[in-house]
Amino acid sequence: MSVTIRRRYVDGKYGQLHLREAGEPGGPNRPVLLLHQNPSTSFEYEGLIRELARDRRVVAFDTPGYGNSDGPDAPLSIEGYATAMAESLEAVGLGNDQPFDVYGFHTGSLLTIEMALARPDAVRQIALTGIPMRTPAERAELLAKAKKPVVLDEEGTVALGLARQLWDYVVANRTPGIPLEHQAALWLDKFRAFDKSSWAYVGVWSYDYERLKQVRQPALLIQPNEAINDVSLAAVRLIPNHTIAELPQFKRDVLDLPEAVSAFASAMRDFFGTPFDTEKTQ
Repeated sequence: MSVTIRRRYVDGKYGQLHLREAGEPGGPNRPVLLLHQNPSTSFEYEGLIRELARDRRVVAFDTPGYGNSDGPDAPLSIEGYATAMAESLEAVGLGNDQPFDVYGFHTGSLLTIEMALARPDAVRQIALTGIPMRTPAERAELLAKAKKPVVLDEEGTVALGLARQLWDYVVANRTPGIPLEHQAALWLDKFRAFDKSSWAYVGVWSYDYERLKQVRQPALLIQPNEAINDVSLAAVRLIPNHTIAELPQFKRDVLDLPEAVSAFASAMRDFFGTPFDTEKTQ
């Protein structure tokens, strides 16, 4: 089955909000909203979009300030980013008249939590990967780093240093078997945020994890064997109604490996496809 990914803009709180979408509305399965990690964009979800859109509508926003979405003038809290996207849901046909599920990866996992809290009337179930609940000391150190402004110089030393650091992480250290061309395109996509790439991390490292206890929707953690495996498992247990699906055969680059994308989509279909009583979220 051939799946076409369409790109478009809707009006948002900070200007225009860019999105990718695929699949047909009105099918038997609820739509799913995908929220990406930082400093990526909805581009990183193209493989997952194609896989999920075989039997449901899929929408993936670029977080405000990332990719092609207009952004705020200063970093926001995670609640602020999620609320800004929640305000544009009706413009893409999601909301009160069209309940939907949500999936988020890393930064997107916290955005998913906040989307569930902001729109309990519309979000039915959520799935998460890599909840970054590091220790308070680690978060304080990382927050201080995220708040440090990036000051560009005429020689381009800072800019080229940012590019080199990102290239080494995304391309040079990629999982064997992933084509160079694919990761180079992903590197360029991530680099779009440039000197503001750390802004969403201000929200990540100042996040209050007590908020996870307020989530009433059923939650699925799809967890590969990555560096934040243990903290992610600890975090999801704060959500009252949670299920855990561990995928230890995968470590990183899971959104770029076809076999990982297939496994993640299968876990989501099994979970989202379960008959669900909306009264359980009340």
